[in-house]
Amino acid sequence: MRHLLVDISAHGYGHIAQTAPVLNLLAQRRPELRITVRSHAPIEYLKQRIHVPFEHHHIALDFGMAMFDAVRVDVPRSLAAYRDYHADWAQKVETAAEEMRALQPDLLLANVPYLSLAAAKVADIPAVAMCCLNWADIYRHYAQDDDEAAAIHAQMLAAYNSAEVFLKLSPAMPMSDLRNTRELSCVAQVGEPHRQLVRERCGASARDKLVLVAMGGISYRLAMESWPGIPGVRWLVPESWGVQRDDVSSIESLDLDFRDVLASCDAILTKPGYGTFAEAACAGVPVMYVPRGDWPEAPWLVDWMQRNGVAIEVDAGRLRVGMMGDTLEAIWAGSRPASPQNNGALEVVETLCKMLP
Repeated sequence: MRHLLVDISAHGYGHIAQTAPVLNLLAQRRPELRITVRSHAPIEYLKQRIHVPFEHHHIALDFGMAMFDAVRVDVPRSLAAYRDYHADWAQKVETAAEEMRALQPDLLLANVPYLSLAAAKVADIPAVAMCCLNWADIYRHYAQDDDEAAAIHAQMLAAYNSAEVFLKLSPAMPMSDLRNTRELSCVAQVGEPHRQLVRERCGASARDKLVLVAMGGISYRLAMESWPGIPGVRWLVPESWGVQRDDVSSIESLDLDFRDVLASCDAILTKPGYGTFAEAACAGVPVMYVPRGDWPEAPWLVDWMQRNGVAIEVDAGRLRVGMMGDTLEAIWAGSRPASPQNNGALEVVETLCKMLP
């Protein structure tokens, strides 16, 4: 029985959103394949997305960037964490290689922890990287220009370049420092619309517009209690926010998969993030998005979303006080382009099957 080791970053939910469709499709092609998933993400969320049997190892293989919230990076803490992480890099890689050898995988799929790729090289295990970004580019964007930062960046790049191939999922950052990239289509798990059922469960009328509020896998709560009501608009928000309003329902109360809720809505309020943007574009759902500061991936996501869907940025001041009626009218008045190609998962599976004899 062939064994695929899958290492997934838990920095938000986008990495899981990219990887899950690949594993679901791969299991159809290779039902005998043993799959081990290593990620610090909760097993409950992984099982919501990955619909095939897998063994889970709850371990943090990277940390991405330290965040104040979903849109603000804690740069000093992030840079300090990378200095600590790379203080004894060679030994860290060797230890990770020993752990990987013990699992005896035939192939590694990494999205996109670079320690895993460096360890696979030492352990002589073939490796494929897959993502829309890499942490070397993210780190370089924020790191100060000194010898220590340059050395850390070089180790990160070497790890990514050691993979057999780096599969760039559209929309992706340029990644000009990588020698092994191959560009693919986007990957999205598109939900099934259940508009009437959602309306019934949240008490909306047939004329009401449903607007989903989902800020991704990193905490970011909006002060909706003080927002003015917008006639004919019903908001769907996380239950954990505890918003008590007649025009607000919790997402969890609908008892539906998140993707199905998204596909059933008239708009979504979110931040620039791969999973939500790709799934909204492919489902034809207009997007209002909040600025994500100087996150270096954001311009590429926004450009792609504006070419493949309807997307408007929400000014931070208007977001704070909930003045979004005009923005909603604008996105509903906009013409929707054809849905983007969503063949990336199939393209990744074809690559993996060639590497798994």
